[in-house]
Amino acid sequence: MTRPLAVICLAAGMGKRTKVSMPKVLLPLCGRTLASSALLAAAELKPARTVVVLHNQMERVQASLEKELTGKFEGRSLSIDYVDQGAPNGTGHAVQVGMEPLKDFVGDVIVIYGDCPLMTAETLQDMVDLRVDSACSALTAYPDDTTGLGRILRNDEGNFVGIREHKDCSDEELMIDEINCGFYCFDSEKLRPALARLQPNNAQGEYYLTDVIADFVSQGEVLPTAEAADIAEIMGVNSLSDLSLVQSVMQERILFEHMSNGVLITDPAATWIDHDVEIGSDTKILPCTVIGSGCKIGNGCEVGPFSHLRGGTVLDDGAALGNFVEAKNAHLGAGAKAKHLTYLGDAVVGANANIGCGTITANYDGVNKHQTKIGARAFIGSGTVLCAPVEVGDEAMTAAGAVVKPGSTIKAQELWLGVPARYLRQRELPAAASASTGEKKQ
Repeated sequence: MTRPLAVICLAAGMGKRTKVSMPKVLLPLCGRTLASSALLAAAELKPARTVVVLHNQMERVQASLEKELTGKFEGRSLSIDYVDQGAPNGTGHAVQVGMEPLKDFVGDVIVIYGDCPLMTAETLQDMVDLRVDSACSALTAYPDDTTGLGRILRNDEGNFVGIREHKDCSDEELMIDEINCGFYCFDSEKLRPALARLQPNNAQGEYYLTDVIADFVSQGEVLPTAEAADIAEIMGVNSLSDLSLVQSVMQERILFEHMSNGVLITDPAATWIDHDVEIGSDTKILPCTVIGSGCKIGNGCEVGPFSHLRGGTVLDDGAALGNFVEAKNAHLGAGAKAKHLTYLGDAVVGANANIGCGTITANYDGVNKHQTKIGARAFIGSGTVLCAPVEVGDEAMTAAGAVVKPGSTIKAQELWLGVPARYLRQRELPAAASASTGEKKQ
């Protein structure tokens, strides 16, 4: 029978080495924050309880996480308790505080970190599966460089019997290439008394979580270990250079997932796609394209090169955005195209409409943003400025350089031109277009 699971996320650190005012755990990572990335990975295990231990700018971090995590679980709420560690006094102290909301919880308790966003649900599940009847399971790894990292100590039978911090290692122990990752899965009922026995017996006067491991061993516990399959999973962020390394790994994961689902990304090294982006199969993403969180792209579309899709942008099947086109909160219907030097903000574009080079939907009047509606098979001439709110009917047309005033309505099949744009005549449609609408060519 599956035991209940709780997650404690340690996210109270100051992050001084980042040299920025923002809390470290809120640093951006591919459309999410470091902390939300860590919590969303753990959430895949469907924990009954989640506790986030905070202190530095606690209200700001809590507000950010509550906003980010809302609606990310397909109708299943994530129960989160936020607790204040107070003045940080070691990882053992942080877990002591994290256990306070879990005083009646019986089950497995996983400890994760708000600045380690690359940990995967699969690895966390491995630790849960291994713990079984033991007091704790721990995650270990074999990095190329072990400098500064705690070593895993094993007895002659190969059993895990302790962790030695780098600075305390003997010359022989420094040769050990297996390190402690700091991720654990505990039996809640054995964790509580071990935490109560912690003492700050170290130069820093702090309570170390690693001392809990030593306590278990002294009680005769046999502790299983899981090995991190990918060393990147344990990467933490302590500086902005660390953030860049973590981001490259996360971006690679995102791109690989899209490519495995049939998305043609011609140059992954020059493509940036955030989390929470949907892209259909047979869509081609050309180089130097940036796609932000919250975008949805259908099947058989083409995006780029040098395109920027911001949140809320939707491309229906077969739509295309090309060179130096930016779209924000824009919806392009099936087969609609904007191929060159265009800004589409707060716009709805009908199926098979053609947006000419240099078109701008001027959606912001300095106070409010307004929507532009462009009908199916409309033709927007090069250099047109549509000063929203504007509505362009089906198969209507603007001539090159037209400036359409706010509040204008261009009716179906009308041709407008000029500055300011005004009605000229009914549009003469090509024979193929006329046939498609059931009209007879005059």
